[in-house]
Amino acid sequence: MAARQCILVVDDEPQICDVVELYLRREGFEVEVTHDGESALKIVEHKPPDLIVLDVMMPKVNGLEVTRLVHDRFHIPIIMLTSRGEETDKIVGLETGADDYVVKPFSPKELAVRVKAVLRRAGVPPVDEAKSALIHIGDLKIDSTAHWVTVQGRPVTLTVKEFELLWFLASHPGQVFSRDQLLDKVWGYDFYGDSGTVTVLERRLREKIKADPANPQYLLTVWGIKFAKPYPISGEESVEP
Repeated sequence: MAARQCILVVDDEPQICDVVELYLRREGFEVEVTHDGESALKIVEHKPPDLIVLDVMMPKVNGLEVTRLVHDRFHIPIIMLTSRGEETDKIVGLETGADDYVVKPFSPKELAVRVKAVLRRAGVPPVDEAKSALIHIGDLKIDSTAHWVTVQGRPVTLTVKEFELLWFLASHPGQVFSRDQLLDKVWGYDFYGDSGTVTVLERRLREKIKADPANPQYLLTVWGIKFAKPYPISGEESVEP
């Protein structure tokens, strides 16, 4: 029998932890709970979980710093919990390395769906259309089986969602997608129309796979007209205001 996937829930509000733990255990997950960032880091160091549900505002070490530290050393997907609904706060979380976020108050059922969706994509190619586990374009190599990316032979560390977005675009060379289309194809569930998420992740990818992000070779933004050059991987379609 396969071992159950383990979810680490980190929140300084015991009531929230109790509810989240209850719902996740009902879905068949093993759950570990802690209430501050410092203890969360110790748990990750001792026994890395399969996914972390992480509150932003916590004592000792806040959620953003925990995300940075985990992202630097481990390939663990993170879903952030935040009381702040402003777009800038969401963007900061994504730029730090989080793969998804949920704004309080939230539905525990929705959170469980997001946990399963992120885990489902963590080590699996996000598109059925992909015919090969290896994509090689210019100096860029992407391996969906081993889940690694290299540029000029140099390993590139990506979050789960960054990898999924890159793999999808690389699987559709020369095509242009709107932000909403990318949300649908890569995330695969309702992201409440927050298309800014795509922009954040694409910018991070450009910084990681190209020496000069201001002059991207692989990922292009096509303004106003739905076309793309044949050599770059792909791009997102944006319309000037």
